[in-house]
Amino acid sequence: MSNIKLNKIFKTACIASDHAGFKLKEYIKDYLIDNNFSVFDVGPYNDRSVDYPDYAKKLGNRIKLKKSNVGILVCGSGTGMAISANKIKTIRAAVCYNLKSTRLSRQHNNANIIALGARFINKKLSLKLVEIFLKTKFEGGRHLRRVKKI
Repeated sequence: MSNIKLNKIFKTACIASDHAGFKLKEYIKDYLIDNNFSVFDVGPYNDRSVDYPDYAKKLGNRIKLKKSNVGILVCGSGTGMAISANKIKTIRAAVCYNLKSTRLSRQHNNANIIALGARFINKKLSLKLVEIFLKTKFEGGRHLRRVKKI
C-alpha cells in the first residue's frame, strides 16, 4: 500500500467509532498517523459500550464547522453511523464496503465521511478503502447538480 501524504484534497481527518468499531478505528488511526496524515480522534477511547449516534454527531459537527476536512466512522455495520451523521446539514456520509463503492462515493456523491462496518471488512481492506476515499476527487459536472439537491 502506498503512503498517504497530506494531499490537495484533504488536509485533516477526524475519526470516531462505537465499541464494535473501536479496534478497527485504532488500527486505521495508527496507520494514518504512521503515514503523516493529520488525524483527530473524537472517541471513544476504549471499547466499552457506547451509543454510536453520539460519536457520529461529534464527528459530523466537527466537519460542519470545518475543523476537519473529512471523516472516518467505524461501527459494526457502518450503517448506524452513516444514518446518524447524515442528519447533519452539509454531511454526506457513505457506507463503503468495496473499492468501487468507495471510489464512487467520492467521484459522484462528494461524500465527506466514509462509514465502515468492522464486522464486514478486514483490516487490510479497511486501509485500502480509506486510502481510496482520501485520494479520490469529486468529478463535479452533472454530479454537482445532483449533490446540490441533497
